[in-house]
Amino acid sequence: MNQRPGNQLFDAYFTARDMRGVFCDQGRVQAMLDFEAALARAEARVGLIPQAAVASIEAACKAEHYDFAALGEAIATAGNSAIPLVKALGKQIAKSDAEAERYVHLGATSQDVMDTGLVLQLRRALQLIEADLAQLGETLATQAKRYVATPLAGRTWLQHATPVTLGMKIAGWLGAVTRSRQRLLELKPRLLVLQFGGASGTLAALGDQAMPIAEVLAAELQLTLPEQPWHTQRDRLVEFGAVLGLIAGSLGKLGRDISLLMQTEAGEVFEPSAPGKGGSSTMPHKRNPVGAAVLIGAATRVPGLLSTLFSAMPQEHERSLGLWHAEWETLPEICCLVSGSLQQALLVADGLEVDATRMTRNLDLTQGLVLAEAVSIVLAQRVGRDTAHHLLEQCCKRAVAERRHLRAVLGDEPQVTAELSDAELDHLLDPAHYLGQAHTWVERAVAEHFALTA
Repeated sequence: MNQRPGNQLFDAYFTARDMRGVFCDQGRVQAMLDFEAALARAEARVGLIPQAAVASIEAACKAEHYDFAALGEAIATAGNSAIPLVKALGKQIAKSDAEAERYVHLGATSQDVMDTGLVLQLRRALQLIEADLAQLGETLATQAKRYVATPLAGRTWLQHATPVTLGMKIAGWLGAVTRSRQRLLELKPRLLVLQFGGASGTLAALGDQAMPIAEVLAAELQLTLPEQPWHTQRDRLVEFGAVLGLIAGSLGKLGRDISLLMQTEAGEVFEPSAPGKGGSSTMPHKRNPVGAAVLIGAATRVPGLLSTLFSAMPQEHERSLGLWHAEWETLPEICCLVSGSLQQALLVADGLEVDATRMTRNLDLTQGLVLAEAVSIVLAQRVGRDTAHHLLEQCCKRAVAERRHLRAVLGDEPQVTAELSDAELDHLLDPAHYLGQAHTWVERAVAEHFALTA
């Protein structure tokens, strides 16, 4: 039976397939083998090992040659994945070239293999995340422009406030996506670096050839050579995890907004529909926000994982016991959760279903009260702020008590009609005329997106 990489029941829901491919067993093993092959090439170029040994080492650096289950069993005794893999690599090479086997892993340590392998995986993960964020930004920019003038009730403390536009709300999501893309660009030079320090970080085993080998190795892997090995300085990885946490949180905000707008009592914006999507096992009428659930779920789970990365930062001396181990599954899992969240966000954003009529109807649920501020601001310029505020407050209370529209109550109030005409009151109580800078915010968010994309 064919199974998805990772073999996890919920993978299709919470993780993008390509990202699970990066962090499945084969992806992990191949990344470490890529380091070993590049190390052999670098050492041959510098003259430390014979050039003739490289082909045999490279031929053995293919993940399909290795039994992952056996490696997993060996890790339980060895304490990390590199030790049994290097042993298995040596045996694989020795089958065809016993001489070449002598030159495997020369001068490196287990953490060099695992950390650099992880960086190679993270580079691919970063490419996937950046591509999805760029596509999500493009979709949100399109939707923000489409709904730039579509009014709906702004909500503060979950209560109706003054009107906003759907385009403005979407522009808020877009701005967060753009900032995350900027953060990823900024951290790349710090993240995509070689780990190569040998036993205690000095590369003493390679003598005078250490730096030339390190430089060539970094070039072979298309990574930057950092100022020094970072075996117990984990800020690079934690920074990346923190940015992923921000992405998860921003997508969670998007999911939370969508789920609230989909509530029966609101019914203004919906995830795209599809056969079998969002149904209930018992209630045929249900249309659940299943995409938003992934976004909110990831935003809930990632902070706990991120706290593990932060907790693992004060690592002992030159090589850590346990704290390093705590990272092994944590950062990959964060990447996988963010990838799944992005996958769902792309589906949701692209297929948004909008009920503008319902938005207009909901804006009038309070019978004009959401526009009391608009009237108060204009009236304050004619009778003073305190007087205007008190007068509008009393009119609002009367409108609620009498279950009348605020427009009718204001029209019956002599102190108001003495200052504001019927036409002025009608204008002030039209949501379309009290949208402030909503259009400007959309324009600015879209411009920021395109400036980064250009």
